[in-house]
Amino acid sequence: MKDIASWTEGDWIAAIAAIALFAVLAIGGVIATRKSEEFAGHPRGLFVLFYAEMWERFSYYGMRALLILYLVKFWLFSDSQSTLVYGAYTSLVYITPVLGGYLADRWLGQRKAVVFGGVVLALGHLLMAYEGMQGVTDPAIKQADPAINVFWMALALIIVGSGFLKANISVIVGQLYGLRDGRRDAAYTIFYMGVNTGAALGSILVGYLGETIGWSWGFGLAGIGMVLGLIIFMLGKPALKGKGEPPAPLAKNGEFMLYGVGAASVAVIWLLIQYVSVIQTLLIVSGVAMLLYTLYEAFKLPKEPRERIFAILFLIALNPIFWGLFEQAGGSLSLYTDKFVDRGGVPTSLFQSINPIYIVLFGPVFAGLWQWLGKRGWEPSAPAKFGYALIQVGLGFLVFVWGAGTHDPAVMTSVVFVFLIYLLHTTGELCLSPVGLSAMTRLAPAHLASFIMGAWFYMTAVGNFVAGKIGEATGGEGGEMSKEVTLAIYTKIGWITIGIAVVVLAVSPIVKRWMHLDTLDDGMDGLAGRDELGLEAQEAGMHPERKPNA
Repeated sequence: MKDIASWTEGDWIAAIAAIALFAVLAIGGVIATRKSEEFAGHPRGLFVLFYAEMWERFSYYGMRALLILYLVKFWLFSDSQSTLVYGAYTSLVYITPVLGGYLADRWLGQRKAVVFGGVVLALGHLLMAYEGMQGVTDPAIKQADPAINVFWMALALIIVGSGFLKANISVIVGQLYGLRDGRRDAAYTIFYMGVNTGAALGSILVGYLGETIGWSWGFGLAGIGMVLGLIIFMLGKPALKGKGEPPAPLAKNGEFMLYGVGAASVAVIWLLIQYVSVIQTLLIVSGVAMLLYTLYEAFKLPKEPRERIFAILFLIALNPIFWGLFEQAGGSLSLYTDKFVDRGGVPTSLFQSINPIYIVLFGPVFAGLWQWLGKRGWEPSAPAKFGYALIQVGLGFLVFVWGAGTHDPAVMTSVVFVFLIYLLHTTGELCLSPVGLSAMTRLAPAHLASFIMGAWFYMTAVGNFVAGKIGEATGGEGGEMSKEVTLAIYTKIGWITIGIAVVVLAVSPIVKRWMHLDTLDDGMDGLAGRDELGLEAQEAGMHPERKPNA
């Protein structure tokens, strides 16, 4: 134990994060002891999902903060190889919700899918704590260690577990509310805050232990976090009020057969993650298949639901562009921070917490902003918000390049510009991610709810793979990251993305008409002030007060 007088900036940040974690848990304890069916105007089930997802994100983002550094420094992969593996891993994490969502929609139900996913995730995170040979400096010898197969298996388990948990827990949030319930979008904001609270604390605490004490300590803490999330979800079943159950009675044999499908997919992913070149082809083939299936379903629907599907496809298609740039954070930007940023002694992985901290700070600001704009009839439509998101993510790279100034690797980039790029990317994320989550559940037909959510995550997967390819390019021909090449790539992708954003803003009025928000109905009361506000959701915020129809 260090003497407090010798603590570094990293030590203090970790200590503050630990205190914050205990405070969040104390609030959860208060909620758990209340006998009321609601807390803060929302069902208790929302807070069960909040804490379960918080711990899941604690484990996932804690492990994610370490992964690129672990690949480079422990397994001795080159910078290019590491960013490509990182991109392949994160892309597969977002592909598997298609499988998990489909099985939940048709047979398993969302709650059982989340439990199965949680068990598989916990196993994966705990396997990450196994390291194998120590002290090896030759990459060929290190990567020939049989323990690397345990590492690949751990990644496969996390990927498949995420697939069963990710799409389905988001769908349960939506099931707690009616389509036009005035609390619905506020609920997604609260849920998203839980996601980012877990992500921030996990990045700091898991990253700190991994970089300062040992990799296995960090990954072990991530595993413990996942187990806690699973326990909370299982104990909180009564608060969900029967939501997320199988659509029809499910025999035990059938249920275990579905779990067998999940187990078999672990073996498939274990192979895929080792052969990254295959993943690109699979992304293209499966993407085309999903598009055709979605269009097939769309053309069986009446005009308005069909056009809502078209609006969903437009929004989903923008996902790879945004996330391809945004996800440089855990890949090339993390390596750049490690090599070329004056960090002041703070471990590199801790910088991964900046984005979720910004989300927690600015989420309520955007909630109030959408409401304030909505009351005046100025709120942008969901597609327009996507356009603004793309402008901000592109601008973030341009500001970062400007701040870096010289290409001389000996001149370290000021840490201020790391905070600035994360700030612009976070404000962009707030214009896109909660907006998209709400739009998918709002616009999708009930029988396709989990599939559409899975498709949303699938296109995020494509973006993550694109992020890996961009990161690979920053390694140049030799595989070692170059400051000059990295900054040149950041400049190019920044300007291209801003150009795309201009086109999105131009066509956004057409896409808004396809959404037919004025005719959405679930048999519940309307919104007060609907005519003045329109039914455009304040996706990161709240709706005005509801009133019964006359």
